[in-house]
Amino acid sequence: MKVLVACEYSGTVRDAFIAAGHEALSCDLLPTDVPGPHYQGDVRDVLHDGWDLMIAHPPCTHLAVSGARWFKDKQAEQAEALDFVRLLLDAPIERIALENPISVISSRIRKPDQIIQPWQFGHGETKATCLWLKGLPKLEPTNIVDGREARVHKLPPSADRWKIRSTTYKGIAEAMAQQWGKM
Repeated sequence: MKVLVACEYSGTVRDAFIAAGHEALSCDLLPTDVPGPHYQGDVRDVLHDGWDLMIAHPPCTHLAVSGARWFKDKQAEQAEALDFVRLLLDAPIERIALENPISVISSRIRKPDQIIQPWQFGHGETKATCLWLKGLPKLEPTNIVDGREARVHKLPPSADRWKIRSTTYKGIAEAMAQQWGKM
């Protein structure tokens, strides 16, 4: 399967698909954190390259409800972010999964098809993650664990806090590759 992982610099999802035997490319404006197939640039440049599956992680800065108190001051940025989400969801790719935290995508575009938690995939964390799906089934939990804490939300301020908070958990990435890679 030929898989595009849009808006991913970490390589986590890309590498899970590669480990499952697929051809995968991550794409982001940032360089990749780990060596591997990566296009550094705008996803629009590669969106029409004949992908079988796209996993998209659009930036949530102007979308996540955790930042709702600033929405009134960034309406133009939010409108642009929503247009980008629409572009990804409407891409000419048969199977698409778009992930984002609880956000205005739910009220401005459509409700998510599924909300998952890291603790369903082997990580003792809580972090509600919405999935908007096209041509894909819902992810089935693979390893439900205890110790459900919101550690990622309690991280102290740091230069890379935003990167840590936005990286996909490895167990979720592996579930995507194992379950959606068989389609």
